Amino acid sequence: MSKYRHFVFEDYVFDKSAKLLTLKYSLDNALSFVETYRFPFDFADYSEAMLDRACQALFFMAGVSYFKTYVPPEIIIKKGELDNESAAFFSKIYQRGLGEFWYVNNLDVGTPVTFPVTTETLSAVAGPTRNAGLLVAIGGGKDSLVAVEILRESEAVTTWSVNHRQMAQLVAKIGLPHLWVERVWDKQLLDLKNDAYNGHVPISAIYACAGTVVGVLTGRRDIVVSNEQSANEPTLLYQGIDVNHQYSKSQEFESDFQNYLAHIFGRDTVRYYSFLRPFSELRIAELFARLGFDKYKDVFSSCNRAFRLDSDRIFWCGECPKCAFVFLALTPFVERADLEKLWGGKNLLLDRALEPIYQQLLGIEGDKPLDCVGEVKESRAAMRLAQKIYPELDKYTFELPADYDFRVWSDHVMPDEILDILRSAVKTT
Repeated sequence: MSKYRHFVFEDYVFDKSAKLLTLKYSLDNALSFVETYRFPFDFADYSEAMLDRACQALFFMAGVSYFKTYVPPEIIIKKGELDNESAAFFSKIYQRGLGEFWYVNNLDVGTPVTFPVTTETLSAVAGPTRNAGLLVAIGGGKDSLVAVEILRESEAVTTWSVNHRQMAQLVAKIGLPHLWVERVWDKQLLDLKNDAYNGHVPISAIYACAGTVVGVLTGRRDIVVSNEQSANEPTLLYQGIDVNHQYSKSQEFESDFQNYLAHIFGRDTVRYYSFLRPFSELRIAELFARLGFDKYKDVFSSCNRAFRLDSDRIFWCGECPKCAFVFLALTPFVERADLEKLWGGKNLLLDRALEPIYQQLLGIEGDKPLDCVGEVKESRAAMRLAQKIYPELDKYTFELPADYDFRVWSDHVMPDEILDILRSAVKTT
């Protein structure tokens, strides 16, 4: 039974002069939380009604970090409007997006999360004509860099990120206008760690909503991310239910969020989509080796440890599942010496300490790691290619369908004109 009965969405306030959005939550009005987002860049002529809707979306989504502390059975909304469709959207994202959280904390994966309906009808709001320029999210790794290198030739691109100031050198190397969003979450979460639940939240869903605010403030229509097809594969099975560490990067979330945006703004007023959805991680690694490795090799990283709050620089730890997978994925396409240099001369495939992680990545033993890694099939395909380079890797034995092709195009939900850009670019690489 939860220590608290109610999780309360108290208030959200956007201060235009300070360029600051303040979000307030509480548990039974006894424990309060505050999270802020600052948008320190020039604003376009935006619609106040659209901004309010975007801020509400971020208000409701960001609350998941505080809801999960005690998982109270009832949600109360003191400010903000939800009709049946939007309440169902947030209920689903909380429930499914917390799949790993339920698993790690040994909780019922079917724990209900029910957002209340506060209004019968939520009419779509629109504002000034949106600009055609693209807002491309930068996460520090190879995927978003592939997207940027392809899109910069065809479209007006502005990059953006939430925090991660340690990416300054990377942003400078990209050489495009960049918008920093400064998020400050309530540090009480650290104080509560010995009493409250802790675990993974659907952070990419929070960033999607933050990107929507950026889009409204800058007059941009398109918020572009670089999530791949591999993000759709479940990480493990828990209590008979698929749990996906990357749920908020999945195509299911992407489609649901697109429908939500259409519901609150109208169709095509604000567009959110993944530019690399048709591709596997291995295909993206191949494209990165051609399009961006030499340019970004000293300033990019996908290692989660490099983006912790106490980190002020980009690095690769060489110990985590993400490092192990990226090394594997790039091995067939990048010269050995160049790749090892990223890890200080260390070859991760030959590191015996990482063998258990590779066993997981290859689906030989245990579940996939709870990290943003590729599908089991593509890890096996990458290992097959790596075994031609390193005969000692033959110790990993597994099956791979003879017709598996990591270059096959998969489903997507991006606009047709954006898909045309991708198809044209890939034909030439």
